[in-house]
Amino acid sequence: MVLMSLPFIVWFFIFSYMPLFGWTMAFQNYKPQFGFFEQEWVGLRYFIEAFQDNRFYLVMRNTFVIGFLNVAFSFLFSVLLAVLLNEVSNKWFKKSIQTMSYLPHFVSWVVVVSIFYTVLSPDGVVNNILVSAGLLSKPEAFMAKGPLFWAIITVAQVWKEMGWNSIIYLAAIAGIDQELYEAAEVDGAGRLRKIWHITLPGIRQTMIILLVLQIGHLMSTAASFDAAFLLGNPLTQYYSETLSIYAFKFGIEMQRYSFSTTISIFNTLVSLVLLYTANRLGRKFSDGDII
Repeated sequence: MVLMSLPFIVWFFIFSYMPLFGWTMAFQNYKPQFGFFEQEWVGLRYFIEAFQDNRFYLVMRNTFVIGFLNVAFSFLFSVLLAVLLNEVSNKWFKKSIQTMSYLPHFVSWVVVVSIFYTVLSPDGVVNNILVSAGLLSKPEAFMAKGPLFWAIITVAQVWKEMGWNSIIYLAAIAGIDQELYEAAEVDGAGRLRKIWHITLPGIRQTMIILLVLQIGHLMSTAASFDAAFLLGNPLTQYYSETLSIYAFKFGIEMQRYSFSTTISIFNTLVSLVLLYTANRLGRKFSDGDII
């Protein structure tokens, strides 16, 4: 077993730990044309510059809000989908729903964003329905309204990943002893009671582990660069610009590689704090540390 895991350990070390050496750029006035020992060391200059920029706090707010909304609703709807699918008795219908819910995960964000722009455009299906129902007097440009951006990106992220995230919950539900359901049925428990007293407690540990891992990736995966960058536009940037976009625009695009690295370090440190906090809180609902 040790020998079989060795290639993965080597791969993980090369691609996850060795690149950390690049963090030294955050403490240098990095110039690509110079070697490591020829760089100018500037200490915490770029950290101070970031913390003194009002825009930094704006994008940090957006990152946290988008990330927490995604984690909360993805977790909720993934569990809900898994529980509902488990209650479906028709195998053909169940497999069809599973397949359709998994498919968006494999679709590029470019395609997903195109779908949302089409559906939410002034002449799109959503406006047509709302105007026909009398809920709107005239079509609205939803994608141009900043206050709606957080809701739109949350719906997009949940729709894209909900089916894929539910796979593990379905596997956990399949591992629950079926005799518990039979005993509950003998006692007169209905479907809702069996879900509440058997299914959800049976997958509680799995739910906590996946939630902790999602919180640990909140700053990167949850607040996806692709989703925020493609769905956002100049009219919504007050709500759509995240830390990753900020690092791209004011770091890489302007060839300020040291500043971009500084934002990445901050991003990682916040993720570690969130992961540690989530793990400590998870202990209250489980038998011990999650990770």
